[in-house]
Amino acid sequence: MIEICDLAKRFGARPALEGVSFRVGGGEIYAYLGPNGAGKTTTIRILTGLTRRDAGSVRLNGHDIEREPLQCKAQFGLVPQHTNLDAELTVEENLVIHGRLHHMAPADIRRRTDELLDYLEMGDRLRTVVKGLSGGLKRRLLIARALLHGPKILFLDEPSVGLDPAIRRSLWGFIKRIKNDGTTIFLTTHYIEEAEFLAERVAFLDHGRIVAEETPANLMAAIGDWAVDYLDESRLQTAYFRSRTEAGDYVLKRASGCTVRRVNLEDAFLSMTGRKIA
Repeated sequence: MIEICDLAKRFGARPALEGVSFRVGGGEIYAYLGPNGAGKTTTIRILTGLTRRDAGSVRLNGHDIEREPLQCKAQFGLVPQHTNLDAELTVEENLVIHGRLHHMAPADIRRRTDELLDYLEMGDRLRTVVKGLSGGLKRRLLIARALLHGPKILFLDEPSVGLDPAIRRSLWGFIKRIKNDGTTIFLTTHYIEEAEFLAERVAFLDHGRIVAEETPANLMAAIGDWAVDYLDESRLQTAYFRSRTEAGDYVLKRASGCTVRRVNLEDAFLSMTGRKIA
């Protein structure tokens, strides 16, 4: 559904992407992770036609993003990191405008609006002015808007940023339901637990290059199952172990100041690059 081959982009003398290649299958959730400045935003801007590539190819459901921009834009919906709803309009009016931009018939807009708001448990908010919605409801509305025209691909750029943990968990449930309906989802996030919970495959991006691509479980298993955080000359260090017993023995040798926990995706990224995702 998404095919990128040898994608490259420079901004002046600075390379933002260097030879990035990956494929995302239909109905898959694919997480694209990396620290700020790694090239995530540049990739999404190229995938959605907002920035032109310097080299390489980008195809969405078989369509080239630059040669067939209208066909590509019909294939995807975008949930941006920052809310860009019209705050002075109602929920319904925001969706109607989006539907008209995609040349949808009024009857289809009405039908899809009812379906999606019911699906996202917002059926009673149809005529609520957007500025009166909570942060969590605005995020749901962004998803409804992105799905209104029936796209096969959904781009989620930091979808749960700024939400409290309970609302974030609820949003994850909606994303899983959307995936189960057959939509391909491309996700960027700084919440490691979000990628672990949602993604079937993860790509680690660092300095404009993909340094690893695997399932979350395999990426974490490559370094161990248990982690011990400890202070060494006032710097936080981490050691990795295959078993809880090995981790416990290591803690006993250090005597104090240790924390034992499960390995997470950020550990895998840090072990490969020396940099934190968040």
